[in-house]
Amino acid sequence: MDTNTIIWIVQILTALVFLGAGVMKISQPKDKLYEKGMKFVEDATVGQVKTIGVLELAGAIGLIFPWLLNILPILTPLAGVGLCLTMIGAGIVHIRRHEYPNITPNVIFFLMSAFVVYGRLVLVPVAG
Repeated sequence: MDTNTIIWIVQILTALVFLGAGVMKISQPKDKLYEKGMKFVEDATVGQVKTIGVLELAGAIGLIFPWLLNILPILTPLAGVGLCLTMIGAGIVHIRRHEYPNITPNVIFFLMSAFVVYGRLVLVPVAG
């Protein structure tokens, strides 16, 4: 399997994770999110939860379409950077709330997003 294929697989998996999370935060009320284990919503306004959802959704779209369509493909690694920052913020929230088991997915999704950034900037950069 070549490097580009591996990066695409990680891009797609990462995008699917953030697409699902974003759609859930945008479409469901806080109490439903809380019931699904997103306890952080206790400390967030509806607007903050929806904003996080929109950012996750935008990041998911940005991981795929700019690179796929070759329209401003630099947006793909930038979307990855944005998702890395989102996971850092999520990790900080979980640390403050003493929700240490919830940090593991944040680290995994941070690493996946960081791999896309590295892959698209270094391993298989935009063709000339």
